[in-house]
Amino acid sequence: MASSLCFLSSLSSSSLLYSAKCLKPRTLVRPTKAFSVNALSSPDDHYSPSASSPALQNFWQWLCEKGLLSDSSPAVKPGVVAEGLGLVAQRDISRNEVVVQVPKKLWINPDSVAASDIGRVCSGLKPWISVALFLLHNKSRLDSQWRPYLDILPHTTNSTIFCAGQKRSFQSYKINHSSSITSEEIAWEIKGTGLFSRELVFSLRSPVSVKAGEQVLIQYDLQKSNAELALDYGFIESSSDREAYTLTLEISESDPFFDDKLDIAESNGLGETAYFDIVLGRTLPPAMLPFLRLVALGGTDAFLLESIFRNSVWGHLELPVSRANEELICQVVRDACKSALSGYFTSVEEDEKLMEAGNLDPRLEIAVGIRAGEKKVLHQIDKIFEEREMELDGLEYYQERRLKDLGLVGEQGEIIFWESK
Repeated sequence: MASSLCFLSSLSSSSLLYSAKCLKPRTLVRPTKAFSVNALSSPDDHYSPSASSPALQNFWQWLCEKGLLSDSSPAVKPGVVAEGLGLVAQRDISRNEVVVQVPKKLWINPDSVAASDIGRVCSGLKPWISVALFLLHNKSRLDSQWRPYLDILPHTTNSTIFCAGQKRSFQSYKINHSSSITSEEIAWEIKGTGLFSRELVFSLRSPVSVKAGEQVLIQYDLQKSNAELALDYGFIESSSDREAYTLTLEISESDPFFDDKLDIAESNGLGETAYFDIVLGRTLPPAMLPFLRLVALGGTDAFLLESIFRNSVWGHLELPVSRANEELICQVVRDACKSALSGYFTSVEEDEKLMEAGNLDPRLEIAVGIRAGEKKVLHQIDKIFEEREMELDGLEYYQERRLKDLGLVGEQGEIIFWESK
């Protein structure tokens, strides 16, 4: 699900271009990692072999033959779990213990696609597309070396692009996600097999202690929104930390101060376009208001763009510049929120009733959950700037701050005029 909107407002000679999207454009084309994880959304909706099925037994044997697991005393073993397939501990596993190591020769990524018999025709394609074509090609071949792995893949998933896990790269295991794991530590790494060895392996660790017979789980990514979880893995979470909306702000190329504004933005780690993730229940990102004020800067406030202020202008932008500037950004953001909300055909309350009824198709339930979260965040953003509009008369702006610095404002806020004797 995505919504987009673009507004152009002007204040004297300045222009403010604002757009809002529920997903960053780069979400769809982010660089491919060498290895990834897959998630099955429900064993009832997708193909899920039983623990004793020939496909799973064949896969187990294939893993042992490839040296990925020890046939005698493996730490983990593929098994049937609530999510479909997963890794089940065969003994007690301690926190951060390595449970799986996959050599590079068994990675399926753009490099392996390029080296295959379809590499030439996949050249120039997006990484996830080339990997998806590689899997489809191998699935059509009965003699494929990847046959044991392909035979246990789900026929469908609940990803919003209908190929969760196929968007990046593929693994030989099903390592599932747990929302209860909140460690920021990454559960995997790519490293050499020995002190002098050049062979790379994908090494997977258990982020928590696991008892024998329990499933080994990891945290996919604490920073992903529900929209991104749905896109990448085919599920969402009920946590408000996952409910987010990404605002895309741009410096208009038609702005007469475009070059100066771009230079200031780049000097402070931003660019012509800036993405700000707004999470439900959290404050606005620190750089969002300064960037908004920069984009809206113009008229009598344009003196701040002069080179003499270049090293200090961002500090000034972190505080209100002028009433006109602050009022403009409030109006534009609020108008954009209202327009984005008008693009939805249901209210938050209606979405919550649909989910409470519990009779939605799994994919529809995911979509309703995402849009409900987006609307909550849009209402939150609108409320923040509505309250700011009400405070405009009481805010202290650049001119007042400057007069105070020069000692030209009295204790009651009156301006002091110095007379020459």
